[in-house]
Amino acid sequence: MARILVVEDNTDLAYGLRNNLEIEGYEVEVEEDGQKGLQRARTMKPDLLILDLMLPGLDGYRVLRRLREDGLTMPVLILTARGEEADKVMGFRLGADDYVTKPFGLLELMARVAALLRRTSPPGEAAVPVEPERFGDIEVDPSTRIVTKKGGAVPLTPMEFDLLTALLRRNGVIASRVELLKEVWGHSAAVVTRTVDTHVAELRRKLEDDAANPRHILTVRKIGYRLER
Repeated sequence: MARILVVEDNTDLAYGLRNNLEIEGYEVEVEEDGQKGLQRARTMKPDLLILDLMLPGLDGYRVLRRLREDGLTMPVLILTARGEEADKVMGFRLGADDYVTKPFGLLELMARVAALLRRTSPPGEAAVPVEPERFGDIEVDPSTRIVTKKGGAVPLTPMEFDLLTALLRRNGVIASRVELLKEVWGHSAAVVTRTVDTHVAELRRKLEDDAANPRHILTVRKIGYRLER
């Protein structure tokens, strides 16, 4: 049974989330304060953290930053009323894996929770070793989920890694934003495709020599992206 920690100071919303997540079969704990949420995440080490940004005691950005500084890698779903692009980018740069803006649809939230947990659950049987992929001075090892650039490790979030491998698998073929949303995030319905754009921007920042003029992760105007080896 997957364990989820919800850090949300709106009591009614927190109760509703807990109730619906438990109906889906998850084990859920709730904290309503940023500092307490940070402490509980450190001790509980949940399989997924649902984190509000506007929290008393310690805001969600600082909670997320400290968790990642501690080396905790559980997926984090940011849940907030703040929908500005800069807020999303900041969350992703601090190590968030997905982002839902209030008000949100319950079915969409549950789909995102399930998708994040699928990507971090242990496989049912031993995986077949897969040869590392290379482009430019980047090496991607699917077996260990380790990415290196010029021999140095590049830390990617689970969603960034899955997005990168989704592009690699296409061998230069264009992938639309909707295709990437379905494949990486597990969304079956149309949602805001800027989620893909912000993750691509982070991949370029981490992997390209010049993120403003990328050599490998290329935009195909009005369609999507492709990866040039």
